[in-house]
Amino acid sequence: PVWTGFVVLLAALVVAAVGGLIVDIPALAFGVKISSEHTPPGIEFADTVVQDFAFVLTAVLFAQFGGRKARAWQFGYRSTPAWRAAGLTALTIFAFLIFSAVWVLALNVTEKDTKLVEALGTNETALLLVLSALLTTVIAPICEETLFRGYIFGALSKWRGWLPAAVMTGILFGGVHFGSAPAEDLVPLGVLGFALCWLYRRTGSLYPCIALHSLNNSLALVEIEHWSWQVAPVLMVAALATIALLAVLARRLGVVSEEPLEGSVVASA
Repeated sequence: PVWTGFVVLLAALVVAAVGGLIVDIPALAFGVKISSEHTPPGIEFADTVVQDFAFVLTAVLFAQFGGRKARAWQFGYRSTPAWRAAGLTALTIFAFLIFSAVWVLALNVTEKDTKLVEALGTNETALLLVLSALLTTVIAPICEETLFRGYIFGALSKWRGWLPAAVMTGILFGGVHFGSAPAEDLVPLGVLGFALCWLYRRTGSLYPCIALHSLNNSLALVEIEHWSWQVAPVLMVAALATIALLAVLARRLGVVSEEPLEGSVVASA
């Protein structure tokens, strides 16, 4: 139902908060010092991973209400013509990067906020740096796309069609990053959310959306960490290869099964 497109996000945030407590309470019991001002990087990483998986869990649970049986293809895990998807993905990220550049110039933003990556401990140990890169470029894109494009956009599209649904999904996508992203990034994130909905509608598949999300996060991580730009393509290729490996593994395990594109709610909207 259309109304679940909004309620599922609220429920996902609640589940994420409860999941965070499940991580934090045992840590406190073992003497880990956690406060509102400081959370140890390892705990922050675990909390964020739990939050991302809570997004997927909540989407799946909502999709199964009323005795329905949710399938991965209903969330957009479907094949799509590779070259067409690659072209549309490249076009989308190019347009978004132009918008982002104009936005940064208009607001005169000179420095990226590094609080989030510092909280994850990227500057403390090599292990935390690798885990944070994995979280940012692989786990977050998969989980967020499953909830926002796979469920929320699909549900809201039943109301007035894809365009209002894309606008609302973009607003929700930007809004959910409030507190974790700088205020000046919320509008670009909302625009990115809208662009990802457009890409999903044009390709009928979640895979290009996950790829674009990963590429954007890779670029953002390179910029925030002040790495050399030669690192960007290496990080992008590594992230996309990891996502592709997980997709193959999911198919082998039967988590994802192929379904004709015309069976999609979004494709018929």
